[in-house]
Amino acid sequence: MRIFALPLAALLGLALPAQAQEEAAAPSPNQIVEEAAREDWVAIAPQDLLVMTLAPAVDGSARKVVIQLMPAPFSQGWVENIRTLARAGWYDGITINRVQDNYVVQWGDPNYDNPEAKGAATPLPEGLRIMNEIDYISDEIGQALAMEDVAIDEDPYADTTFFHQGWPVGGDTDGAWPVHCYGMIGVGRGYSPDTGAGAELYTVIGHAPRHLDRNIALVGRIVEGMEHLSSLPRGSGALGFYTAAEADKRTPILTVRVVSDLPESERPAFEYLSTDSDAFARYADARANRRDPFFIEPAGGADICNIPVPVRRVVD
Repeated sequence: MRIFALPLAALLGLALPAQAQEEAAAPSPNQIVEEAAREDWVAIAPQDLLVMTLAPAVDGSARKVVIQLMPAPFSQGWVENIRTLARAGWYDGITINRVQDNYVVQWGDPNYDNPEAKGAATPLPEGLRIMNEIDYISDEIGQALAMEDVAIDEDPYADTTFFHQGWPVGGDTDGAWPVHCYGMIGVGRGYSPDTGAGAELYTVIGHAPRHLDRNIALVGRIVEGMEHLSSLPRGSGALGFYTAAEADKRTPILTVRVVSDLPESERPAFEYLSTDSDAFARYADARANRRDPFFIEPAGGADICNIPVPVRRVVD
């Protein structure tokens, strides 16, 4: 857990009379993000975005989910597989198979690794990579940490937590790994040594299951449309799988497309607040030490998953 120091202005503010403090109320995290300079935002490359189109809702409204894929040095074998699967149309026609309350939503071929499967699984496209368990961790960043003698922070799941290129990461001097925060996307797998190909994916819809860190490949995060997944009906089968009697609860996935493959006029654009910027440092401090008017006592720190990296859609 990283503790963010109070900025000088806030420290000085502690000595001001109560009336003066009220007149100069500390900004909320959202205010800091809204006021961030244009140069503090980083564009997300179209090849790193996916659009997953679900079947329309009951009222006929469209449901689209936008996914940002994980950048190097993390999980690149799985990320390449996901692009291959999307471009082969393999995801088209699969379904949401599992919704476990306060845990995950999982999607894939309903006849693949599903307790209620009734037929043969759809063959996977050729050219998929096979990854090893050591690929859950990047030693590239771990070595950098060792050379920089980074201070070790308190965290029950890692020696230190930090942000790398806009992503929440845990690590030690041997390596670093992305962590299971809300909205992160991972690769479903069987028992070790299986590491999954990327055909089965899930997203976290509850309290961060950090015990999964370094045990499953994380490959991305939801940047828009999370409400279409987190609000789905829960399954009553084992681990939240839909039972045979709940087949009507399965939400079909119509298409999954790499944004760079779409016509330019149909490409959604997104950007994230640079985690190297002063604006992000102020935002993180405000998340860890709420001093805006609603709050009575600043917490004095925050779990890394309680500092979600701001991502916004770019509107022309």
